[in-house]
Amino acid sequence: MLPKVYFVIPCYNEEEMLPYTIQKMGEKLQSLIESKLISDESKVVFVDDGSKDRTWELIKAATKDKRFLGIKLSRNCGHQNALMAGMGYSVKFCDCVITLDADLQDDINVIDEFIKKFEEGYDVVYGVRSSRKTDTFFKRFTAQSFYRLMRAFGVEIVYNHADYRLLSKKALEFLMQFEERNLFLRGIIPLIGLKSTIVYYERQERIAGKTKYPLKKMLSFAFEGITSFSVKPIKYITSAGFLMFLLSIAILIYAIVQKIRGQAIAGWTSLTISIWFIGGLQLVALGLIGEYIGKIYKEVKRRPLYFIEEIAEDAQEQ
Repeated sequence: MLPKVYFVIPCYNEEEMLPYTIQKMGEKLQSLIESKLISDESKVVFVDDGSKDRTWELIKAATKDKRFLGIKLSRNCGHQNALMAGMGYSVKFCDCVITLDADLQDDINVIDEFIKKFEEGYDVVYGVRSSRKTDTFFKRFTAQSFYRLMRAFGVEIVYNHADYRLLSKKALEFLMQFEERNLFLRGIIPLIGLKSTIVYYERQERIAGKTKYPLKKMLSFAFEGITSFSVKPIKYITSAGFLMFLLSIAILIYAIVQKIRGQAIAGWTSLTISIWFIGGLQLVALGLIGEYIGKIYKEVKRRPLYFIEEIAEDAQEQ
């Protein structure tokens, strides 16, 4: 029996990109059906993450074709929550889902390989970039630094993998048992522990529109991932505090010795540097601890990740 596959695509202000995405995903879906790789009941699920442009109108228009389905969130909930909304809806109907971004920079031609790996018994198939030739030096450097930093902090993460992946129904059901409000799917999914593999691909240039992940958002996303999965930053701050304590004792002993020898000189520079350095370290420590407390605050409130305002699908099926 052919697998019923749902493709989950989060969208935020993608009116420039969507006509191309709808066309290409329709062609790809039809190709997979004709190749007898997936069931003809498979669908492309667009999740409108509170867009302010014509994104939802374009999605609704696309759902005249029974192969497309639209989910409209009541507000902008963020990329990770939009993915969860799409997967949470799809798990009831599909055998597996494939998540990808609306800009189609992730090569959809390797979807065939995803399906074949699923048929071989893999529950999780990660799409991994084979290189970063299309990135600027700065973006390549920061991305590689991010993955190294995550691993240094003990976070289990697949190198050069974003959110292009296949999840089986079993993996989806396991994923839905996670109740975290601070979502970082790249770190959560490896914790599921089911049989997984990797498919490599070349990332394409964006055809239209602008990236929804400028530097500020990328840094925020990286910090979110680190603080959601590792307490090592707090341990490092504790170690730094301990070293500062030892250093202060050494400076105290030095000052006493200099006083006894009669060589004490008022050191404005050293005093100022010490005050600013220790003060800065304390502020960083307080900010970091506050970040963790903030996450605890969010988790304790147990607020819903998203609200689905509307679902659009082929009128004949409703």
